[in-house]
Amino acid sequence: MSKTSVVTRKGQITIPAEFRQLLGLKEGDTVELHWDDATLTVTPLGSVTDRTYGLAGKAGRALSSKELKEATEEAIAEDVMERMDRRAAAIS
Repeated sequence: MSKTSVVTRKGQITIPAEFRQLLGLKEGDTVELHWDDATLTVTPLGSVTDRTYGLAGKAGRALSSKELKEATEEAIAEDVMERMDRRAAAIS
C-alpha cells in the first residue's frame, strides 16, 4: 500500500490514518525513524505514559507520591538515554 503526503514549511508530514492505525499510533506517541539504503522505516515506540502505566500496581502496595515521582523521572531519563543512543548511532 502506498500513500502520498506533503512536506510542510516546517519539514513536517502527516502519516495517513491507515498507516497510523496499522502502526497503532496515537497522538503523543514517539516513533523512531531509520534511514537505510534509500528506505525510511517508521517504528512506533509508544509514550512514557504507556511505559509507566500500571507502575503503581507492580509493587503490590500503593506507592507514595515521592516513589511515583522517582519512577516517572527514571522512565523519562531512560527515554532520553534511548533517544541519545539512537541519535548517536544514526550519526556514526
